[in-house]
Amino acid sequence: MIYRSKAPLRIGLAGGGTDVSPYSDLYGGAILNATISLYANATIEPLADNKIIIEALDRNEKLESDWVSALPIDGTLDLLKGVYNRIQKDYGARQQGFRLSTFVDAPAGSGLGTSSTLVVAIIGAFSEMLRLPLGEYDMAHYAYDIERNDLKLAGGRQDQYAATFGGVNFMEFYADDKVIVNPLRVKEEHLFELENNLVLYYTSTSRESAEIIKKQSKNVTDNKEKSIEAMHQLKQQAQRMKEALLKGKLNEIGEILDYGFQQKRQMAEGISNPLMEEIYESAKKAGATGGKISGAGGGGFMIFYCPGNTKYNVKAALEKFGGQSRNYLFTQHGLKTWTI
Repeated sequence: MIYRSKAPLRIGLAGGGTDVSPYSDLYGGAILNATISLYANATIEPLADNKIIIEALDRNEKLESDWVSALPIDGTLDLLKGVYNRIQKDYGARQQGFRLSTFVDAPAGSGLGTSSTLVVAIIGAFSEMLRLPLGEYDMAHYAYDIERNDLKLAGGRQDQYAATFGGVNFMEFYADDKVIVNPLRVKEEHLFELENNLVLYYTSTSRESAEIIKKQSKNVTDNKEKSIEAMHQLKQQAQRMKEALLKGKLNEIGEILDYGFQQKRQMAEGISNPLMEEIYESAKKAGATGGKISGAGGGGFMIFYCPGNTKYNVKAALEKFGGQSRNYLFTQHGLKTWTI
């Protein structure tokens, strides 16, 4: 038997950062995101001997070990180890060797939720193998708990829920890990137009999102008014984006994105930098009406809303920066698992 899973990465469209504690605990957060046809993939193959082999094929990293109930968290393949350790602790999988292989369609640190989506995919593969009774909310919270509590990784909560639910969602975040996922029934022609007009651009740089998120969280803890007010405005941006998509006011999306771009820079130091500012201004001069830095910021992907046929001029204008535009489609499904 071979057990497989795939979970979609996501584009954050509005409200980014308001899903991070302590802001979401104190004020409530709101985010609008959509999953795309780039995936985190996981495969588990049982082995005849009592060996554990874990490998990240996209990163060319591999580890072999005799069977143990807990693998050391030491900076190498920790996401894979962390899920295995927690599954063993909670469900006590039988002592049998296996190979766990993963592959992610976008680089780590790129701002599309790669790490959290990979955790969801790995949980999905183990869940398929062990027939674990986990629904979407259970799976997402389990992934969040492993990352934040077991592995002590700083971050928000939107990525795990996007990966499990899939589609276009308006998400609300509150204290005590309460999350409400509201799937949006966006008309097909509006989604097609958004997909046509939204350029996904990889800057060919990555960043350590945890450090930016720690600064953002500290600004809230220290009651930095400028940072907190920016988060309030981003939460309102998510409401505006939801209304624009549901009512088909696509001509407003660029402006809404641009407003969020201005606000997000106020949340914490390091979210933007001179290169990203230059890329952003070049895209706007070429016809984009707005855009944003994906994820925590500091590098990775950026998105630009390009009405009409301006996306071709925008892509051409961005070529000089050495990055690349990535093709994608919006997806309506979240985590999928199957057995061969």
